Amino acid sequence: MKTSALLSMALLLLLVSVVPTTSSDQTPITIKVTNAVTNSPNKTYSTQVAFRGILIGALRRLQESSPCFTFTYSEHPDYGPFLESVNGLAGNFSERTYWELLVKKTNNHTIRPDVGIGCYIPNANEQIILKYNKY
Repeated sequence: MKTSALLSMALLLLLVSVVPTTSSDQTPITIKVTNAVTNSPNKTYSTQVAFRGILIGALRRLQESSPCFTFTYSEHPDYGPFLESVNGLAGNFSERTYWELLVKKTNNHTIRPDVGIGCYIPNANEQIILKYNKY
């Protein structure tokens, strides 16, 4: 009898730990859009992502709440979402331009994540940098 009660409690705790977070559990981040090709002025936006949520969720939330921010992406069957354009400016194969994903951590160290917008999990107060660049 005790074993079955303990198993039931363990199962309940496991289920509670994987339930999606509510809107009150949001992680604040900023999105900085830069252009290294034309040196256009930078634009910075504040948004949030669900605790342990992925970056694409924050980008979608920002796009829904701000008419000044738009983005598009395509879905690759093996690699997931691929950022194509930000604020109407698209990467172009013939011009050798693309959108680079960088993250400025809270210690001011900037990294290039080894995952994209569909897998990166932002931490609180990070600055996500979407940089239009040439290769």
